[in-house]
Amino acid sequence: MTSKFRLLGSAAILGAMLAGFVSANAADAPSRAADANGWAVYGHGYDNTRYSPLDQINAKNVSKLKLAYAFSLGSLRSNEATPIVVGDTLYVASSWGPKYVYALDAKTGAQRWKYEPEIPDDVLQYACCDVNTRGVTYADGKIFVGRLDGKLSAVDAKTGKELWTTDVVDYKAGAVITSPPVVVRDKVITGFGGGEYGVRGSLQAYDINTGKEVWKTWTVPLANEPGGDSWKGDSAQHGGGVAWLIGSYDPKSDSVYWGTSNPGPWATAVRSTGDGNYGKLTNLHTSSTLSINPDTGAIKWAYQGTPADAWDYDGVNELLLTDLKIGGKETPVGLKADRNGFFYVLNRETGKLISAEKFVPTNWASKIDPVTTRPVEDPDKRPGPNHPAKNICPNLIGGKNWQPMSYSPKTGLVYIPSNNICQDMSELKDVEYRKGVFFLGKDFTALPGPGGYLGDIQAWDPVAQKAVWHNKEPLPFNGGTLATGGDLVFYGNLLGYFKAVDAKTGNELWKVQLGTGVGAGPISYSIDGKQYIAIVAGRTAAIPAFLGDIGKQMTDATPEGGTLFVFTE
Repeated sequence: MTSKFRLLGSAAILGAMLAGFVSANAADAPSRAADANGWAVYGHGYDNTRYSPLDQINAKNVSKLKLAYAFSLGSLRSNEATPIVVGDTLYVASSWGPKYVYALDAKTGAQRWKYEPEIPDDVLQYACCDVNTRGVTYADGKIFVGRLDGKLSAVDAKTGKELWTTDVVDYKAGAVITSPPVVVRDKVITGFGGGEYGVRGSLQAYDINTGKEVWKTWTVPLANEPGGDSWKGDSAQHGGGVAWLIGSYDPKSDSVYWGTSNPGPWATAVRSTGDGNYGKLTNLHTSSTLSINPDTGAIKWAYQGTPADAWDYDGVNELLLTDLKIGGKETPVGLKADRNGFFYVLNRETGKLISAEKFVPTNWASKIDPVTTRPVEDPDKRPGPNHPAKNICPNLIGGKNWQPMSYSPKTGLVYIPSNNICQDMSELKDVEYRKGVFFLGKDFTALPGPGGYLGDIQAWDPVAQKAVWHNKEPLPFNGGTLATGGDLVFYGNLLGYFKAVDAKTGNELWKVQLGTGVGAGPISYSIDGKQYIAIVAGRTAAIPAFLGDIGKQMTDATPEGGTLFVFTE
């Protein structure tokens, strides 16, 4: 963690944070995010390291883990939420909108309240990649919920009473909210999905007390705006670049970081030259990482991982913030395992590329040029008009998809849930924008990647830019990871196993069968001096439809589910 978070984790502050429900203000959110005993935001801290320093559960006793309680979420299909824990209360959201948000006694699982927003019945047809909800956010005594119907709600953290709801985006355009917002001071910042429907992306901030919009920043520039000449004609109006996953926040530089999605449509001829010699038509700011001023929404810098994206290498994956010693100098960095197959180390204060290397089998580009900072493409692997491409690696679900990675400051390693799938892809001649309908323009098939495995949980050294260990998995799209002070890494797989492995070696130390595939990331917290490990299980339903025979293997592996499991020693 950064020195800022270490400072906030002082004993005096921790004592105040452990009191359970207390009167709080927006400024207390960073303190709670630094609480070693809780898990107050999606990535444990604003830095998205998903690292818990708790070490009561460790390599010596993890084999003794047993179920403390299980709680049914009341909905099936793609349950992907990360629970949060504030004081002695655990908050968790179900899928379908969410259908429910629950407050539970974090020690016993007893329900304290249930919030049931009124989600329209037709949201499924406008949600590209399923009716998932990845969690909620806490700040100022409130729980903030992004919804599939394009709304953002605030509820009282103590009672579950709805305080306000505001319209963010029109869900019938194919724009849905599936991930929790980021709260910075008095502003609740959120993005939304819709890159597959030709939605033009934006990030928006709302007043924490009223829900009134404070600022809105378009991620894709129109023709008359700076960078608008990177788009053909008026194609930016339906240009994608949505920010549908989670953001990060660095208090030191006072910057919010968010990844943006693929451009729309997938067919490059509509928006770029589409022939591999794309020149200036790179479709800013799609498949990129943005640094944002949280007070104004102004873009400080942008780094584009996949210019004129032709493969659906959606760039939304989280930016993990830490400090690394690079070239003998302590450097503030942002780490990103991109869907395009490259692991990026960026200077998070300047946006400058430090290094980028392949972390999965990747052949669409040979490297990231350190001078231009752009990929050196293989033109045979760029699908365009009258130019189908064969055996492109990685597949459109990416070397890493949304499932979160983690970082341990003890080992210096990043733990990545990665995929090993390739694809054939061709561009269709006709593609026309229609509101609320897929705006793609490409045919594609999924192929097994090299090596005979489809998934991989790997430990990655971000300084040396190389893998330290691999745990190969028979299926892709396995769950996110949790690193702990007990030198453990926890993760689930699509076969339904929840595992603990040695953080240094990857050796399996414990596992349990949960009865359904796992996509969500685990968490850890402590109540009354006792450490707990929690995970939401309930496999994906929509993503397999993009993957042909591989997708059938994914859905056949386990039934759908929707349960929170909590374990302790």
